[in-house]
Amino acid sequence: MLYADGAMLVLVKPTGLLAVPGRGEDKQDCLSHRAQAEWPDALVVHRLDMSTSGLVVMARGIEAQRALSRAFEQRLVHKRYLAVVEGRLVNPQPDNGWNTIDLPLAVDWVNRPRSKVCHETGKPSLTRWRLAQPASQTPEVHAGISTRVELEPVTGRTHQLRLHLQALGHPIVGDALYADLAKQALAPRLLLHAEALEVPHPATGQMLRFHSPCPF
Repeated sequence: MLYADGAMLVLVKPTGLLAVPGRGEDKQDCLSHRAQAEWPDALVVHRLDMSTSGLVVMARGIEAQRALSRAFEQRLVHKRYLAVVEGRLVNPQPDNGWNTIDLPLAVDWVNRPRSKVCHETGKPSLTRWRLAQPASQTPEVHAGISTRVELEPVTGRTHQLRLHLQALGHPIVGDALYADLAKQALAPRLLLHAEALEVPHPATGQMLRFHSPCPF
């Protein structure tokens, strides 16, 4: 737990833990159940993929949940992720400015739980990216060719960041769904972390900022 008050919680989810329960008795251990064991009024507002680590907000009570959900719908919540992608990704913008990936995404029903880029039925999906400052990397990645990037999802589609980077030709290292076996083997986990979050407080409206150091 990073932050808690009477209206909201900010938690740091580890990789490999579900954000919400899945189907089956073996998929009931999750971040929301662990939070509700300590705060029984904790309610889900958004989620991260099981393989993604980082910041998650939960509401305390239905009114706070409604306020936070509205903030997400109105794009008042700003999230930033760090990822390590395969290959050398070059930023075409001067002074490392932000780039935009604008590709519609849809559920790939034949290959669930995957999604796919689909210009016919996909929903609008927008991601901003730029190169991250150099940082320490896991030994598995350091031995190969990779690029560390910052990501800001403007929309919140399923697997959006993972698919958009794959569409650029630079899948996230360790991605068991969208990278080939060689890229998966470069790291023991998906190298994607929700490191920064800016959210209006559901009771006061004050903008709060949170940070979770990247673990890779």
